[in-house]
Amino acid sequence: MQPEILQILYQDYTGHTAESIEPLAGAGSNRKYYRLKGNPQLIGVYGTSEAENRAFLYMAKHFTEKGLPVPQIYAQSDDGMAYLQEDLGDISLFQAIEQGRTTGTFNEAEKSLLKQTIRLLPSLQIEGAKDMDFSVCYPQAEFNQRSVLWDLNYFKYCFLKATGIEFQENLLENDFENMTDVLLADTFSTFMYRDFQSRNVMIRDGQPYFIDFQGGRKGPIYYDVASFLWQAKARFPQDLREELIHEYLEALQAYYPISESHFREQLRHFVLFRTLQVLGAYGFRGYFEQKPHFLQSIPYAIENLSQLLEHKFPEYPYLCKVLKQLTGLPVYVLEQNKRKLTVRVISFSYKKGIPEDPSGNGGGYVFDCRAIHNPGRYDAYKPLTGRDEPVIRFLEEDGEILSFLEHVYALADVHVQRFLERGFTHLSICFGCTGGQHRSVYAAEHTARHIHEKFGVNVEVIHREQNIAYKF
Repeated sequence: MQPEILQILYQDYTGHTAESIEPLAGAGSNRKYYRLKGNPQLIGVYGTSEAENRAFLYMAKHFTEKGLPVPQIYAQSDDGMAYLQEDLGDISLFQAIEQGRTTGTFNEAEKSLLKQTIRLLPSLQIEGAKDMDFSVCYPQAEFNQRSVLWDLNYFKYCFLKATGIEFQENLLENDFENMTDVLLADTFSTFMYRDFQSRNVMIRDGQPYFIDFQGGRKGPIYYDVASFLWQAKARFPQDLREELIHEYLEALQAYYPISESHFREQLRHFVLFRTLQVLGAYGFRGYFEQKPHFLQSIPYAIENLSQLLEHKFPEYPYLCKVLKQLTGLPVYVLEQNKRKLTVRVISFSYKKGIPEDPSGNGGGYVFDCRAIHNPGRYDAYKPLTGRDEPVIRFLEEDGEILSFLEHVYALADVHVQRFLERGFTHLSICFGCTGGQHRSVYAAEHTARHIHEKFGVNVEVIHREQNIAYKF
């Protein structure tokens, strides 16, 4: 039914039918997205809430008139449940910074996109708020006491209670009221995007465009900065966050001069609040709606929370006590430690010596593969390595290396598990053979893959004599 309605809208707008309609992957909302191919190519949206759709359509038109980078709206159904919007492509900012998110090191191109994006935020917050009819906003017109307490209780009921932690609800509510007072201490007439994060920014021709702002309302500027820079899976290192805060404040000065010290002090409270809000959302979407994508984000948010609690929040003593218990739960400690631990798996030639351990720990294993049947003795395999299919087939059909690796895996598994429990950061596993070309390379490749798949930790693979290095 939804594609048919969108096809009718498309035909009414263009005068001809779309060549095809393809469903697009959704995210946290219940809206359905489709790509209508043809000339022009458009995005069709079907929502479940007329009020939410009305808010988006009004804001999109309003922001477009202000010259802000949002998708244009071309047509909408009479009942407001469906509409056609500009197709901004398939690349979100979240996807564009994948290399940095994965490795923790953001390159200059990724940093440039992040800086462009956050420098645009003040214009949306301040220019976008001018002449806006906030009464259209859904579900609330402004960020107020009620919306703060809604989100804090969202965290309490949809996440905290699900962990099984015991707490005194009246003491927790006291701190929730204190947090509400802190968050509402400043008065703003600015637009609060609310879900300003890299998944809701599209990149087209190198330029950022804002989408999914239908939850926006009148509210303080701090919330969006917290939402963007502490997005759980974005994994921004603190030095990059500092760079981006500087960029934001510099762009903000043209609209709204503010003391940097005051901004930073307020921001930390909004970061804590936003982290609790997203944990509530992850709990609801993951535990209750059974959407695994949200469960996968929980460890990243818990890691953010752990870092936040390193700096005291004397305004919320009981809440912080409960949050310390939460971040100390074994399941979350183990998940956080997975991101701390790096296992280096190295192949080498004994002729050139055992590899040094650059971590300075001096621990781990060195396994000698020279007792295993050597493919390098045969001319057909001499130019190949343990990564090549003929060598792999030779070793596996012979079988000696498979028995050897069973024992290696048993030792390594116990070691990795214990390192995760204790929060260690480095483990070295080396495989040596005569030339560092066949047996040791095969053993290193398969051990690295085994550890990564079983434990999900960072694994660096180094084939020293082949001058090959990569990461899982």
